[in-house]
Amino acid sequence: MTKKRVYLAGPFFSPEQKERLDLVADLLSKNPTINADAIHLPGNVQYPDADFGTFEWQTATFQNDIRQIDQADIVVAVLDYQLEENNDEADSGTVWECGYAHANRKPVILVRQNKGIPLNLMLAGSYTAMFDGLEDIQNLATYDFKILQNKYVDLSIF
Repeated sequence: MTKKRVYLAGPFFSPEQKERLDLVADLLSKNPTINADAIHLPGNVQYPDADFGTFEWQTATFQNDIRQIDQADIVVAVLDYQLEENNDEADSGTVWECGYAHANRKPVILVRQNKGIPLNLMLAGSYTAMFDGLEDIQNLATYDFKILQNKYVDLSIF
């Protein structure tokens, strides 16, 4: 049985954001249909030959992320961005990665701790499954990433 490779998209700019990504990575690593050694977290792979934020760093980071999405079987996207600031908008980079993955026929799995809030129409129309709320997120450990059963959440869109 070939296990799936995951590109784990999501913001990693604060300790809280990193904790959310680590939670999802941990649940995915427990899933028997996921290759635990092939979960790519972009924030853990930094371009070492240039200073953070420089043009060289930006270009290298962008190209590496694209290569990693191309090599992945699935993109799992953590939409929670600035929960600590009561901001329900997803990170724009994460949304772009979802769009790129969808355009390249990669299944997109959405994950969000902040349950039941409206979801952008473009995200709502492009996901295969959504895990909404802390309790539902726990199901990432048992969801069959080989079958990829559609899992919709009834949400208002904006």
